[in-house]
Amino acid sequence: MSIVVTPSGQACGARVTGVDLSGDLSPDLMAEIRAAWLKHRVLAFADQTMDDDALERFTLAMGGFGEDPFFDPISGREHIAAILREADETSPLFAESWHSDWSFLPQPPSGTCLLAVEIPPVGGDTLFADQATAFAALPDARKAELRQLMAAHSATRGYSPNGLYGDSDKGRSMAIRPSEAALAKQTHPLIKPHPETGEEVIFCSPSYVVGIEGMDEADAMQLVLELIEWQTRDEFTYRHAWEPDMLVMWDNRSVLHKATGGYEGHRRELHRTTVAA
Repeated sequence: MSIVVTPSGQACGARVTGVDLSGDLSPDLMAEIRAAWLKHRVLAFADQTMDDDALERFTLAMGGFGEDPFFDPISGREHIAAILREADETSPLFAESWHSDWSFLPQPPSGTCLLAVEIPPVGGDTLFADQATAFAALPDARKAELRQLMAAHSATRGYSPNGLYGDSDKGRSMAIRPSEAALAKQTHPLIKPHPETGEEVIFCSPSYVVGIEGMDEADAMQLVLELIEWQTRDEFTYRHAWEPDMLVMWDNRSVLHKATGGYEGHRRELHRTTVAA
């Protein structure tokens, strides 16, 4: 039986029904899922009964485990991290700025999976921004300019000892491990072809881009700020509302994402795996 894919009606994203991801993940099923993923960029699988074993099996079927350099895994697992916020937590919201997961790595992951464990009754939506559509909508002259640029990515703002989640970050329930390794830089083209679809995408975010080759720091940051205003315009975004028993998977190569709050006084937990490049 084929999966049922219902587009969100927004810039990207689709709801998937008619499949039990805790069961057999046949090659034909995974090919169907991958095709839908590449087309819609974000897939939300409703009404799943998955445990951590099933989450790991699905991640392996999608391409294997990627690296999570600054998260400690949950007990008894090597590749699952808890995206967790306790009901009484007052630390700044995790991942509240636009980013592409681990873009500072030499080979950033192809995707991310989040499995709902405990979903609050209000708030906690995840926002996504389609970077292929955002690039395609630019004027041709602007596209040509951006294709010439190389961006330096680094985790320093978030995960260095002096970063947002560094040594001064207290009272956080998530198991984040800041490190001097976050100071390293990795260069990527500002405009990258998607390795599977060939679409050109904007590969840039204010979370991780710390410079542009050939520009001074002020000009580079001004460009990043100008770009993010374009990249996240309403016509390029999708707002995902979480449900219990839901798995969400996104294409890290073609979308940016960010967390939102609005669930103060409620606990929220999702289990995350990273899909290898």
